[in-house]
Amino acid sequence: MMRYIAMMMVMLVSGLCAAQTAPDGNAHPATQELSEAGKTLANPFGDHNTEQTKVASIAEKIAFAKAVDLRPLRDLAVFHNGRVKIWDTLGRETVQTIVGRKSYQDFVHEKAATGDGVTTYAYDPLFTLLDLTIDPAYYLDKPVIGVAYVPLREEMLDKIFPGTKEGDPLRDKDGKETKRGERERWIRLSRMTPLMVEQTLPEFANAHPEQDSWRRGVQQVDQGVGLFIECKANYLAVAPEKSTDPWMHISTLPESSEARKAALALGDAWRNMDVAKVNAAAAALGAALPKINAAQYPAGRRKLEDTYNRLNAFEWGFWAYALSLLTLLLAFGTGRKWLAALGGAFLFLALALHGSGFAMRCIIAERFAIQNQFESMTGLSLFAVIVGASIMVLRRQWLFGAAAAGVGFLVLITATQTKIPGQSIEREAAILNTSVLLKYHVTTVLSSYGLISLGMVVSLFYLGTHYAAKLAGAAQTPALAGGGMASVALGDDRGAIGTRARLLADLDTAQMIVLQLAFWTLGVGILLGAWWADHSWGRWWAFDPKETWALITWIVYLVVIHVRIASPSNKALSTAWLSVLGFIVMLWTYFGVNLLLP
Repeated sequence: MMRYIAMMMVMLVSGLCAAQTAPDGNAHPATQELSEAGKTLANPFGDHNTEQTKVASIAEKIAFAKAVDLRPLRDLAVFHNGRVKIWDTLGRETVQTIVGRKSYQDFVHEKAATGDGVTTYAYDPLFTLLDLTIDPAYYLDKPVIGVAYVPLREEMLDKIFPGTKEGDPLRDKDGKETKRGERERWIRLSRMTPLMVEQTLPEFANAHPEQDSWRRGVQQVDQGVGLFIECKANYLAVAPEKSTDPWMHISTLPESSEARKAALALGDAWRNMDVAKVNAAAAALGAALPKINAAQYPAGRRKLEDTYNRLNAFEWGFWAYALSLLTLLLAFGTGRKWLAALGGAFLFLALALHGSGFAMRCIIAERFAIQNQFESMTGLSLFAVIVGASIMVLRRQWLFGAAAAGVGFLVLITATQTKIPGQSIEREAAILNTSVLLKYHVTTVLSSYGLISLGMVVSLFYLGTHYAAKLAGAAQTPALAGGGMASVALGDDRGAIGTRARLLADLDTAQMIVLQLAFWTLGVGILLGAWWADHSWGRWWAFDPKETWALITWIVYLVVIHVRIASPSNKALSTAWLSVLGFIVMLWTYFGVNLLLP
């Protein structure tokens, strides 16, 4: 079995090397998933011998995973991808790279009185990391390798299940129905076993060299397979004697070292699934590693990073924002102020979660966390929410709180649920160290984008009020005519005495407050960018796409000012639509220029 694993490794690595290409000129350097210093070293937990250790069943593996205690290992330090992190983080990032999701799941087939049922068990990512390192044979026939690119996955499965593809002349032959169903299940699963990848990927690695998406799909699978095979290389968990020296791999420790003996004992007990010995060895390893060069071993940040991982502040934050937005909208519709107060409480809960997550990330990364797409989204939405909540408190108008909740919800759910690049905490990008002006420029522009988003949501309230009242008729919609909505959303105690025109005027005032802030903030951000460009590159402006589209976004809001001055009528309605247009242009400046133009 070990010879077969070794052969598979050689075939995969040699067969896929041709598919790897240098990064594009505009692309960021690839992250270093495997530590070069550990590739040639022995497995820190000892070698796996399948002739002596049988492969566990799924039920046995699940029972083992539930019984072991990994708490002593969770916040141990390890150097990986340019920074010191904890083992729990390394496990999460490793599983995300290999599996393509936050956790690896096993499928349990259960026989019940009503028929066969299938349940899933999601493993702790740290357990999966250790299990991949200590017991890789278990995963050879398990769906552990993520294949995200659908055309590649389909061609690989066509080879594994011949005659099942749509339009295949053998598709209707006897015995193909079951295989067709099985193929469809693998398609939906989006993961394949290492044996399936070994059987198919080398053949398709260079099948469509002209297609960048195909090449990226192959590289993603290649990266996952490489990490599956060599994850033992990443245990650079021994602190150096001096801060300028590199971290060392556990396998470089002498055999007499307590940490080395504990690691080997952990691997031996793990392969024999001896829970008591695993827990004892984990405790010994967790105690021994921090004692080696203790002066260089990180202390407080490890606990903070573990808290950051477990809190999931951004995900809980968008749920709290959603509750706040829903509750405030119900308050506007019903005119009940206690609902508005409840919505405000949810808003400040969400803001506390959002702010704590952002602050912890800044401390862990040892920098202001706005350098990548994920961080900039969490940062700009946090600023927008702070501004919206502050205006809500100062003006005593719940409308700004609803707009802030809408921005927080939409941005955080996009950042956390759509695989936006940059979710892993990484070292600071080199370009951000060229000048402190760049950091001020980036922060100011991102703040303006948050204000643009906030203004867009307020403008949507205006448009909704305008068109809903116009369609339904003001006489039949007292809330929209200035009653319940005005009294709660705008802090107006007039009740039903208010008029639709007065309500829309107040909403227009609200949107102008935010849009003016956005206009001036973006203008200052563009000027800071030009100043930085002159300081760093010797020119103020070069019509770079990022520069040009930032200026176009600002011009949209300049048009708003022109409309307010020159338009004889419908100023507020034109402003609302221009606010929505400006938001769309900002999205292109933010996403399109960064991700599509390159």
